[in-house]
Amino acid sequence: MANSVPPRDRTDQPWRSEGAPPPSPPKRRIPGGWGWLLVAVVAVFLLTNLVLSLTGDDEPTTVSYTEFSKQVEDGNVERIYAKGDQIQGDLKQSAPVPNGDGGTYDRFATQRPAFADDDLWAELTRQNVVVTAEPVYEEPNLLTNVLISLAPILLLVALWVFITRRMASRLGGAGGMLGRKAPPRPVELETGRRTTFADVAGIDEVQGELNDVVDFLKNPDAYRRMGARMPGGVLLSGPPGTGKTLLARAVAGEAGVPFFSASASEFIEMIVGVGASRVRELFAEARKVAPAIIFIDEIDTIGRARGGGAAMGGHDEREQTLNQILTEMDGFTGSEGVVVVAATNRADVLDPALTRPGRFDRTVSVSPPDRGGREAILRIHTRYIPLDARVDLAQVARTTPGMTGADLANLANEAALLAVKRGRREVTQSDLSEALEKVQLGAERPLVMPPEERRRTAYHESGHALLGMLQPGADPVRKVTIVPRGRALGVTLSTPEADRYAYTEEYLRGRIVGALGGMAAEEVVFGVVTTGSESDLEQVTVLARGMVGRWGMSERVGRLTAIPSDAQQAYGLSAAPGTLDAVDTEMRRIVDECYESACRQLRDNRDRLDSLAGALLQNETLEEDAAYAAAGIPRLTKDQET
Repeated sequence: MANSVPPRDRTDQPWRSEGAPPPSPPKRRIPGGWGWLLVAVVAVFLLTNLVLSLTGDDEPTTVSYTEFSKQVEDGNVERIYAKGDQIQGDLKQSAPVPNGDGGTYDRFATQRPAFADDDLWAELTRQNVVVTAEPVYEEPNLLTNVLISLAPILLLVALWVFITRRMASRLGGAGGMLGRKAPPRPVELETGRRTTFADVAGIDEVQGELNDVVDFLKNPDAYRRMGARMPGGVLLSGPPGTGKTLLARAVAGEAGVPFFSASASEFIEMIVGVGASRVRELFAEARKVAPAIIFIDEIDTIGRARGGGAAMGGHDEREQTLNQILTEMDGFTGSEGVVVVAATNRADVLDPALTRPGRFDRTVSVSPPDRGGREAILRIHTRYIPLDARVDLAQVARTTPGMTGADLANLANEAALLAVKRGRREVTQSDLSEALEKVQLGAERPLVMPPEERRRTAYHESGHALLGMLQPGADPVRKVTIVPRGRALGVTLSTPEADRYAYTEEYLRGRIVGALGGMAAEEVVFGVVTTGSESDLEQVTVLARGMVGRWGMSERVGRLTAIPSDAQQAYGLSAAPGTLDAVDTEMRRIVDECYESACRQLRDNRDRLDSLAGALLQNETLEEDAAYAAAGIPRLTKDQET
């Protein structure tokens, strides 16, 4: 892939967008609403009173003039300050508050009555009381009072805004319960360019079908004049890794329209109704910038047929989300100018309401590329990898049948990693070959086998290889090794000369014979059967089951499908019990016949089997030419075989 998928704008936003114009700034609203503001005002009032009560401890105690005169006569007044008839001062020792609750005071304030006719100055002089020129207690000015009053308010408002924003970020996905969410911002790509059809290779026939959508988005007026309407949706169906997401982005980039991408599973939440809300918001954003493309990956997550699962009355979250998608695509609201592109590798399980005309008008099958397509894909994925001049990508494409675009991208990356580990400045053909072996066969394991087990493994792999060489029309043997790779103690690699799209019964029987060659060789040579044939038997079972139950290659079962293609049946049996018994009987018959054929051919060619096993024990790994030479079998070309 040329460009990485853009990141999300918000954690509660399940889609990503690229190429969309910037949205208008949202209207500022009070965080949390007016209810939260009222609660905050009450809390501020209480907090302010608390702060003022705590900061008022240094204020003087107001006492009566009689109490003041008594303290003067007792000689307990240290100093005073008078301004008019107002007097304040300090006591030498704390005195109990008159008529109080048992408290004391040492700083006081009083008011001298206008009718008082006592000799206060003489008494103060006699008691040596200091009369100061500055107030004993400085009252706070207006600014200080304002700051003291506003400090708790500002603190509480800041705390309130922080808490409401945190709650909105956590619960905002639940249908926007804490207010409306901000619209998504468009995401600019790091490379500054959009993905186009120039970044896609190996699926030319699919590009041809999608060119109609691109042309419609570019020239909608020409189609409207003919009375044609824009396709509501395009369903991309194919195995994983075939480039469905890349194709959807290329369509949007080629047409130059905004592109919104999301995974179907990202719409689903525990809270019922969240998925439908997100779908509505996604389509609303796309309609604002129409024409636009919405891409939903793995749509079978929410698009499975309704009524057959564990839904309780059809009201679970998955079905509500699906219903909203159906309504948005072809409902009362309409989605003019918005094309929905979806991808799945299980198109057979989708709800019929989703795939009917008017919603997904077109289903496009995306298959693994052919040999020419694989070569083109390899050239795209090696554009930024320095290759040795002797690298032959066409030869690599010939040896990778069935690989998807993702597999080939991984192959190119593994080759680059190998070159770096070996300190090379360029990727060579050997790096690509070893990377292919690592991808197909697994990484080598440093396992030391006992001599007897090593000899048994050599005969096991020689049995596979020799029968592959002897079977007419079988895939050529490319490599045989007894070096442990992955879970296997040895590997025999066979790949076809060209891509195959249909298989004959003779070819499938040959595949079964070759797969049973390892077990047959162990029985012919050693007279024992080991656990090393587990993966072989799994392959044999799949082939035999398909021949009998799916492809009509048994006269007894007949020309019918007795077993589903995915070998799974949710409820009940896929066929009558008698038919399933017949399938089992025929599978055993075919496998037994192939096993007898494998043993017979190995006995008849025992000298070739011993020669090939001896070469393996000596060299551990045999390439194609060396393997055929060790077995004494001429390597036939394709023309000679026909």
